[in-house]
Amino acid sequence: MTDGPKVDIKALADLARVEISDVEMAKLEKEIPDILKFVEQIQGVATDTKPVSPELRNVMRTDEHPHATGEYTERILKAAPAQKDNRVVVKQVVTRKQK
Repeated sequence: MTDGPKVDIKALADLARVEISDVEMAKLEKEIPDILKFVEQIQGVATDTKPVSPELRNVMRTDEHPHATGEYTERILKAAPAQKDNRVVVKQVVTRKQK
């Protein structure tokens, strides 16, 4: 994102999968310097505080009441709006951008 604010805003909107109009882009171009100044202020805040909780670590526990494999499959599939090959069908939300 080095070709100017308009390109940067458009690239960020694309990454966020947000449609942005020319009017909104023009408004954001004017607001970006103030936003960046605010971010600089936030980065300057002292964050040398002690952790609230003790040492964090990954703790695994034994599943005491496991369900049999497939026990709820039929009920879940019946409740799903669409299914195929014993799976729930959902709308694709992640795509690859073609260059």
